[in-house]
Amino acid sequence: MSINAREHLDRLLDQAGVEPLRGRLVGLEKENLRTTPDGTIAPGPHPEALGSALTHPAITTDYSEAQLELVTPPCRDAAQSLAFLDQLQRFIQASIGEELLWAASMPCVVAGDEGIRIASYGTSNEGLMRNIYRRGLGHRYGRTMQVITGVHLNFSMGEEFWRAWYAACGETKSLRAFRDQRYMGLVRNQQRLGWLVPYLFGCSPAVCNSFLRDLPGHNLAEWDDTTSYGPHATSLRMSDIGYQNRRTAGLRVGYNTLDQYVADLEYAIRTPWPDYQQIGVVVDGEYRQLNANILQIENEYYSSMRPKPPADSGLAPAAALREHGIAYVELRSLDLNMFDPLGVSEQQLRFLELFLLHCLLEHSPPIDSSEATEIDANQSASAVQGRDPALLLHRRGQPILLRQWLGEVFDALEPLAAALDTGDANTPYQSTLESLRPCCESPALTPSGRMLEQMAEGEQGFFSYAMAAARRYRQHYIDQPLPPERLAALQQQARDSLAEQARREALTEPDFATWLGRRYPPAEHNSG
Repeated sequence: MSINAREHLDRLLDQAGVEPLRGRLVGLEKENLRTTPDGTIAPGPHPEALGSALTHPAITTDYSEAQLELVTPPCRDAAQSLAFLDQLQRFIQASIGEELLWAASMPCVVAGDEGIRIASYGTSNEGLMRNIYRRGLGHRYGRTMQVITGVHLNFSMGEEFWRAWYAACGETKSLRAFRDQRYMGLVRNQQRLGWLVPYLFGCSPAVCNSFLRDLPGHNLAEWDDTTSYGPHATSLRMSDIGYQNRRTAGLRVGYNTLDQYVADLEYAIRTPWPDYQQIGVVVDGEYRQLNANILQIENEYYSSMRPKPPADSGLAPAAALREHGIAYVELRSLDLNMFDPLGVSEQQLRFLELFLLHCLLEHSPPIDSSEATEIDANQSASAVQGRDPALLLHRRGQPILLRQWLGEVFDALEPLAAALDTGDANTPYQSTLESLRPCCESPALTPSGRMLEQMAEGEQGFFSYAMAAARRYRQHYIDQPLPPERLAALQQQARDSLAEQARREALTEPDFATWLGRRYPPAEHNSG
C-alpha cells in the first residue's frame, strides 16, 4: 500500500519527534556573468585576485572566463548559506574594479560565440579536461547557450533523519539501499512537480535580441527593437531556447532506480553519436571535445535535478554513485532572482526546503515513457506559458489547471511547515507559504510578472532593465564592504588556491589521453 507524505510525516513524528527533520543541509551554487561597465561580457581572464578557478573551494568559473560560480558549503540553515554567499559577493565586488555582476539569468549583449572566452584551468590533466569539455560544449550547442546563468540548490538530510525514517518504515533492506531508493523517489517527484519552480520563481520572461541572433525560428513576441519576450513566459532559461540538450537523439536517462540512472549515463558517455563524430575529437593535434559520444561526461546531461555522490571521491560521478550511493540532490532550475542582490532569497530557499521534503516523503511510483513525455510537456508549458491563468497541465493523463494543482501542493506543504516551525514563534516556514500562496491565483505577483510590469512602467527593454539592476547591486556591495579581517582571510584563500594549482601542475602525470582513458574507460579518442 502506498503511503503519502502526510502519513510518512506522522510516522516520523511519532517515532522520533521533529528533531530528525531539522538535520537538513542546504548549499548553493550561484552563477554570475562579469560584465564591463557598458554591459557586455567581460573579455578578460578570470581575475587573479579571485584565486584559481581550478582549486578555490568557493569561487570558480562555469563555462566562460567571465562566468563566475560561487559555491557555499553545506549549511544547516538557509540563512547561513545566504550569509556565506553575501560575503563572497562583497569580496568579488571589491576585487573586480569597475566590472559588474550581471543580475539576470539571460546574458547581456553578446557578440555571438566569438565574444565568449572559454574558461581555462591551467595545464594539469584535470584543468585540461575541464577546458576541453567546454570546447566540446561550444562545438555541440554553441557558446552563447552556455553563458545562461542560474542558482543550484544542494539538499540533503542528516543521518539521524535516515535512521529514524528507516525505523519508522520497518525496512529490511540496508540503510544505504533505503536512502538511495528514497532519494531517487525525491528526484522522480521533483520531475513530476518541477513545473512549479519556473512558475513561482522564474525571472526570465524576456531576452536581449542579441541572444537570439542564431535562433531565427523562435516564437517570441517583440517588446521593442532590442527585446523579445513571452507574453505568458516565466523562465525562458528553462525553455527550448535555454540551457538544454534534450533534443539530442539517443539521450534517454531514467530515474526509476539509481542503477538505471547510472547505467543510462554510462551508456551515453560510451556510445558514439554521428553528429559529434563529424566534429572530430583531435583535429590537427588539438582536442575539440573529450570524445564523440552522446555525452562527453556526466555533467553534460542538463536535467533539472541530479542525484550526487559524496564529494572528492576521486571517481567519475557515475562511478562514485555506484560505489558510494547518493549523498545529496542538486536542484538546477532556479533563475537568478532579479529582485534580490544575492540572486536568491531566504523565502525561496525556505519554500524549496519544504518542497523537496515533500518530494522525499511523498509516494513516488516509477515513471513510464508516457509520464516522462507528460513531465517534459508540463515543464515546457510552465516555462513558456505559465502565467496564462487558463493554462492546463496534465497529471496522470488528465488535464488540470496549473493554479489548481499548485494550490493542492501548497495545501500538502502546510503540515510540513507546521512541523518545521515547532518551537519557533516567528513561524518562518508557515509565513513563507502564506506570503507565496497569492501567486497561485495571481500570476502577476510572480517574479516574471513583476519584471514585465516594471519594464512596461519604465518603458525599458531587457538590457536597460537588467543593467539598472546590475548597477544598483554593485553599489549595494560597495556600500557594504567586508570587515578588514574577513577581507584579508578571503584574499589569503585566493593566494593559497593559486599556490595549490601551481603545486598540482608541478606533479608528474601521465599524458592526457592516458589519464582521460583511465577516468572514463573505454572512452572514444579517434582523431577527426
